[in-house]
Amino acid sequence: MVSDGEAATSLQVLRRLDSGPRGLTEAEAAARLADLGENAPPLPHTASWPLRCARALRDPFTAVLLTLGLVSALVASWGTAVVILALVAVSCGLRAAGEHRADRSLAALRELVAGTATVLRRAGPDAEPRAREVPVTELVPGDVVRLGPGDLVPADVRLLRARGLTVHQAVLTGESAPVAKAAVDAPAVAVAVAVADGAAGAADAGPFQEPYLCFQGSGVASGSATAVVVETGERTRFAAAQGVAGGRREASAFDRSVHGISWVLIRFMLLTPPLVLMANAALRGRGLETLPFAVAVAVGLTPEMLPVIVTTCLARGAALLARAHQVVVRRLPALHDLGAVDVLCLDKTGTLTQDRPVVARALGPEGEDDPEVLRWAAVGAWWTLQLAELPAPDALDEALLTAAGPVGEEYDGVGAVPFDPGRRTATAVVAGTLGTHVLVTRGAAEDVLDRCDLEPAERERLLALAAREAGAGLRVLGVATAPRPSRTRPYAATDEHGLAFRGLVTFRDALAPEAAEALRTLAGLGVSVRVLTGDHPSTAVRACRDLGLAADRVTVAGDPLDLDADVVARCTPEDKARIVAGLRAAGHTVGFLGDGVNDVPALRAADVGIAPRSAVDLARETADVVLADKDLGAIGHAVTTGRHSSANIASYLRVTLSSNLGNVIAMLAAGLLLPFLPMLPVQVLAQNLCFDAAQLAFAHDRPGGAALRRPTVLRPRAFLRFITGFGVLNAVADLATFGVLALALRGPDALDDQAVFHSAWFTENLLTQALVMFVLRGGTRTGPVGRAAAALAAVGLLLPPGPLGAALGMTGLPPAYHLLLAAVLGLYALALRAVRARHDRR
Repeated sequence: MVSDGEAATSLQVLRRLDSGPRGLTEAEAAARLADLGENAPPLPHTASWPLRCARALRDPFTAVLLTLGLVSALVASWGTAVVILALVAVSCGLRAAGEHRADRSLAALRELVAGTATVLRRAGPDAEPRAREVPVTELVPGDVVRLGPGDLVPADVRLLRARGLTVHQAVLTGESAPVAKAAVDAPAVAVAVAVADGAAGAADAGPFQEPYLCFQGSGVASGSATAVVVETGERTRFAAAQGVAGGRREASAFDRSVHGISWVLIRFMLLTPPLVLMANAALRGRGLETLPFAVAVAVGLTPEMLPVIVTTCLARGAALLARAHQVVVRRLPALHDLGAVDVLCLDKTGTLTQDRPVVARALGPEGEDDPEVLRWAAVGAWWTLQLAELPAPDALDEALLTAAGPVGEEYDGVGAVPFDPGRRTATAVVAGTLGTHVLVTRGAAEDVLDRCDLEPAERERLLALAAREAGAGLRVLGVATAPRPSRTRPYAATDEHGLAFRGLVTFRDALAPEAAEALRTLAGLGVSVRVLTGDHPSTAVRACRDLGLAADRVTVAGDPLDLDADVVARCTPEDKARIVAGLRAAGHTVGFLGDGVNDVPALRAADVGIAPRSAVDLARETADVVLADKDLGAIGHAVTTGRHSSANIASYLRVTLSSNLGNVIAMLAAGLLLPFLPMLPVQVLAQNLCFDAAQLAFAHDRPGGAALRRPTVLRPRAFLRFITGFGVLNAVADLATFGVLALALRGPDALDDQAVFHSAWFTENLLTQALVMFVLRGGTRTGPVGRAAAALAAVGLLLPPGPLGAALGMTGLPPAYHLLLAAVLGLYALALRAVRARHDRR
């Protein structure tokens, strides 16, 4: 990788690379390519289908289900084993298919980066060098390349010659302003680009600010250069972030919450079979014959459908996002994390702003609005573009021409002295009145003022005026003119003296058209936006306030970290990652939107990393979610979809676990009190199968609006308190049914009709589970869950007297039983609603 040692002279660098200004021969280049490999960073390996399925088994519930299925097979409970193992297979298949679809969608969106570079190559040692286009992948250290406006820098290079060269390094540093580069032969402080003067100042010296080096991934904004390639492929700074990306990623919000709940339930499930065996052996003298019942009870506590429900909910949400909003979810659990996001960190450039300036005001020397200043600045921009043969106007000149309209053609152009980073000014010369020429100079305010005929006090006053505008987050351009006697001799930079100061033109970043509305949407969703940028604090604050985004607390990156800051400026890649990690450690669920190599550490540190399709390959491959465009509005849609999916998953868990827990508690108690098993193992499994089938409706439900207005987080302790409270209530209803059957119908010693008891309890269990589905789901819409609950209740009433009920050892119930069950269930429904209302109030 390029090191600070590149401060050696260009001749020393060429000698070290065994090259020269005439470039390499074709044979030398081919030998180095064979030795060092292609100039391309490696991309992450796409997992195979077996590996995807194996990774799905890391889900704790899936692993426990697999274990229970194998235990069922060992005790010859083949029906149980087949059902459980089928659920495991379906869950693994769905998750693998979802990841495969996401990778395929991403491959369709992937765009190729620059394909060729202009390189000097020789046919042989004595041949003359010829400039030709070669694929970027074939560049090697020692190649001499040429760079021009619009080119992407194809490798890490050391400048040999440069003329007015400025480069965009936003993908590497996050800074929106172009950075001036020069072919100096000693370390030098990077000169600031004139267009950024006063707003951002000189860039902080950092790993990408050496003025004599250009780095792969940056783009040429203006000027031209000849450079020698010093590093390619994995050794470039562009690819260095690959090492960061290869590290192990921390558990996301989804992983932490689901795993926290899972392992508590898993402990209960693992304790259930031995407890059932020991209790029945001690109190009822039953031995291993109760093992199938114990396994069935453990399965009854298991939310068997959780992997299927989770995968189906997330896959449906991901498919909807891809179809409706062109948002690709590469890692399905990331959709849940989006629903839980309460802090979104992003850069300013290209997200809140369009990465182009627009004119804010044109000010005269007294600070008053003066349209003449804008007109003269636009005239200078127009004739510099025409006479200096520039391929395209730079960003500020384009903003001037857009704001001023059709100007410049009313003059005859005479000459131009284009912008140079060293003097930080540009001059156009137009024909004035008879026998005169007019110089129009524009550039950095202090450099323009240095060329004006001013008293020291007046110069200081005007500098203070420029500093005031810069302090408000604006870029400042000074404008001056001077009449000169007409002449035929070409004009040069030495003619920029004795000017009359016309005024200042200020610029602000053009705001993204839908950013303000998207920010309001995110605020309404309870998502706090933090701006982490490499720009100057005042520039970032100006953009935030123009968009109505809170910027009350602004800080510059460093130690200690201020995790409560709305804007953190001068951020390095490491600063962004540290801030994201600090927010996560403070209990937030953090999303990060980034598109450059400098964003890769933060993308990996976040709960959910988000990148646009136009991001560099490494950032796009690191991200969990890929947007078609860098659009905050799409993130709002993704957050809402994530909450939709998460709310359905949470509803499923609340209903299933509270119902299952209540049934297991009641079944264990009844097993100890009755002279026979409260339900046969096959009846327990049939009940679970009916309930599980009904739960599939949660994958297609539409949650209430309240669930979408705040981040959806599964907090294990609060969640376990919920299911414990409602589970105990469910167990009380089950045991009340047991008491009614025992005392009201035949007396305490008359429970000898096992088939009637099994049938009554089977019906009561399915009816209570249907009530739980309806009441604990929340919201007012009935929807698919309400219909599934009604179908479950119908199965509970109709299955026992039917032929399938007889095959399962059940029988029809007398009408009196149904009346008693209705009374118990009515009281249970009232209690359930009362407890739910109390829970909602709390």
